[in-house]
Amino acid sequence: MPASKAVTVYCASSVGKHPAYIRAAQSVGKALAEAKRTLVYGGGSKGIMGEVSGAVLESGGDVTGIVPYAMVAAGGEVDQTQGKRGPSVLLEEKGRERVNTVIVNTMHERKTEMAKRSGSFIALPGGYGTFEELFEVICWSQLGIHEKPIVVINALGFYSPLRDLIRNGVEAEFITPTNANLVRFVDGPPDHAEHEDFDWGKAALDVLDNWTFPERTHFYDWSRMKTVDGEKIGDALDAV
Repeated sequence: MPASKAVTVYCASSVGKHPAYIRAAQSVGKALAEAKRTLVYGGGSKGIMGEVSGAVLESGGDVTGIVPYAMVAAGGEVDQTQGKRGPSVLLEEKGRERVNTVIVNTMHERKTEMAKRSGSFIALPGGYGTFEELFEVICWSQLGIHEKPIVVINALGFYSPLRDLIRNGVEAEFITPTNANLVRFVDGPPDHAEHEDFDWGKAALDVLDNWTFPERTHFYDWSRMKTVDGEKIGDALDAV
């Protein structure tokens, strides 16, 4: 599948405390499979990562997991909230044999590889790792390293403080009003009681399919790269 159709999903290795987070992940996974969009994600089989990838697999879709070797060697990614690891990340993990697992060396390589393999990004609820991945890909967009849609699933208002932070950045004149639109939020129904049954996946794909990119505010030419014998080394995402 072309990278433009694949979607990177950032999410947690734990499930969180509310079923709505799990249901949102399952909804996104099912929608990706039905739309024939490959899921690109962090490769874990537990937590929200396991829920979204499991839903894709159950619906007959394709999954690519990007995993640093250190996590494989340690027996899987740690669930920080429970203080324990999941099962080892295996190339042929039972029930998940169709996952295309790509082993890299570093967290930086993991993020770059995920970005290269997809044409858009969705963030589900998560912790520090998810926050960092989301912020970095927004920054890459601001700098013109990529021009790909970024959507945040705001189940139970989980990401509302992030939207407030962005608005505060605009108010304080650290972020331009235009760049506030580099990321879009899917809020779901006003009544949070309806969030468990809301079709987050369809809503997120609707945003991706109707994406209009904001006017550029940075004009770096990331195609300008060091050359060897007149040939460029790498591509724009290698610049990160």
